[in-house]
Amino acid sequence: MTVGVVVGNPKPKSRTFEAAVKVAELVTGSAPEYTLDLVDLGPELLDWASEPVRAEVSRVLDLDLVVIASPTYKASYTGLLKVFLDRFGGSSAGGTVAVPLMLGGDMRHSLAPEVFLKPVLTEIGFDCPTRGIFLLESSYSDPEQLEAALGPAPHQVAGLLRDRHRS
Repeated sequence: MTVGVVVGNPKPKSRTFEAAVKVAELVTGSAPEYTLDLVDLGPELLDWASEPVRAEVSRVLDLDLVVIASPTYKASYTGLLKVFLDRFGGSSAGGTVAVPLMLGGDMRHSLAPEVFLKPVLTEIGFDCPTRGIFLLESSYSDPEQLEAALGPAPHQVAGLLRDRHRS
């Protein structure tokens, strides 16, 4: 099983990045093999002919599971992540499992991953067996808070992946 993380934070190696890696580890029991900090692609993201961006999209599509993460900006996910997700055609993800994750400063934004990010991921064709996960940026690394926020997500993802590998 190949596991990855895609992070749409304009700050490199951000708290969002750290949280996404932790979530991937908690959901699968091991560190992700692939990480993509979208800020590293810089202006390439705006070039529709960019081979490096096309290659990253292909790598994401080859994953079994990907945690797609963003900080909360204006009650939704970042434009940086939106520009990357626009590279995927409708239903192109072909059933890759995705876990939508967002960090924010206030629980009033806790529905943002479920209401704004998850629908886009499902439109692209990702299977999202969990609810969108929201973590407070002030406590994203607290093991108890992480476990509470994840709830049944590790079991839901494991069950779906297990069923697929049996088929």
